[in-house]
Amino acid sequence: MVDFLESFFSFKKIYRPGYFNTPESFLKYIDKQKPQAIIAEDSFLPSISDRTTRFPVVTIITGKIERGLETAIKHHSDRYLYAPYHVKDLEYKLEKVILARNELSSMKREIRELSIVADLSQLISSTLDPKEVLYRIVKKIADEIPVSRCSIIRVDWRHKSAFVVASYEDPNMCSIRLDLKKYPEILAAFKTKKPVVIRDISSDPLMKKVRQLIMPLGIKSILVIPIKVHEKVIGTLFLRTARAERTFNEAEVRLLNIIANTSANALYNAILFEQVEDEKTRLEKLAITDYLTGVYNVRYFYHHIIEEFNRAERYVFPVSCVMLDIDFFKKVNDEYGHRTGDEVLKEFAKLLKRNTRKSDVLARYGGEEFIILMPQTPADGAMAEAERIRLSIKRHKFRSIKDKRIITVSIGISSFPHPEVKTHDDLITFADNALFEAKNSGRDKVIIFQ
Repeated sequence: MVDFLESFFSFKKIYRPGYFNTPESFLKYIDKQKPQAIIAEDSFLPSISDRTTRFPVVTIITGKIERGLETAIKHHSDRYLYAPYHVKDLEYKLEKVILARNELSSMKREIRELSIVADLSQLISSTLDPKEVLYRIVKKIADEIPVSRCSIIRVDWRHKSAFVVASYEDPNMCSIRLDLKKYPEILAAFKTKKPVVIRDISSDPLMKKVRQLIMPLGIKSILVIPIKVHEKVIGTLFLRTARAERTFNEAEVRLLNIIANTSANALYNAILFEQVEDEKTRLEKLAITDYLTGVYNVRYFYHHIIEEFNRAERYVFPVSCVMLDIDFFKKVNDEYGHRTGDEVLKEFAKLLKRNTRKSDVLARYGGEEFIILMPQTPADGAMAEAERIRLSIKRHKFRSIKDKRIITVSIGISSFPHPEVKTHDDLITFADNALFEAKNSGRDKVIIFQ
């Protein structure tokens, strides 16, 4: 296994691999480092999984495939490999897990930003006191981004004067007069109608005339954001933040710009909060959806099967679990390429959606495996549904495959009540066992766990 990985990374120069012989040495490493992805043998997972949830994990199954899959799934692996190992397979899965995690990080950042905006909208809409509204804005900024100063400034251009109307350092501070000649960054923001970032006061040419006045204050970076409504600068409100230790990064500038826009809209109308909530809901839906096929991901499935199994136990309802695996899918990838394989998976998922009931929960289990939770469905009902799905797939002509070869599916079913099904994990495991039996006994069939 190590030889295979060393050979792989010797050709893939974009990665900088590190190798660890013991869980202890690996855990010590990730305490200080943030790897893009982790490749771990299944025997390692129980010892490290509690600390690897922040990173995408590709599991190498070295022993029995069934046991290795159970371990990988139990410890939330993103992908897995089993012998015989192929360079293209590892390359594809490694790229996919890194991409998926990056997309998830991006979504989390967006959700955080939207959550801040939503919180701020609620805060400033819960009072009619203008002074309190302005203070809540600067206080929220200071809570979210480390700054040494944060204030809202009112500018009176007719009299060329400016006033601090809110400052997070002191909620009672207001109407402190400023000399605009000493604030070229505010003047620049008004003229350009864009954020002005002074990354380093000691070298920025904009601050040349006032540098000697500001340097003794220990401020390194300044950010000024004009508050706009319908692309027009509101002539009286400016956000001005400052910090001593480091410059503002792009994410902070973006977040503050969002807050500035939100504040302006929230001061003048009450509809932003609903818009933000809708967007937040959309992003949360993306977080529980498989990125390739558009069906639910396995984590969402686990959440639902736990609830449904508890309900079935409490009220003695039947519940069934159906696992499906595309037969000889590796041949599709080998003959037509992984891109075609992805298109087949997308088309396969759409076909499953059309053939599952509204009450069922369909998810991608991993690779070419899918899983369906069928609430209040006994074994014979699940058998009928699974057989209908099997025939539908067999009759379907996949558009992504030019020669229209027939694609079949093997299906395993387990149901509760059953003397051996004690937990929701049993329901999944026995469906997987039945699927394994269906594949070993000729494929293109449905097997119920007995």
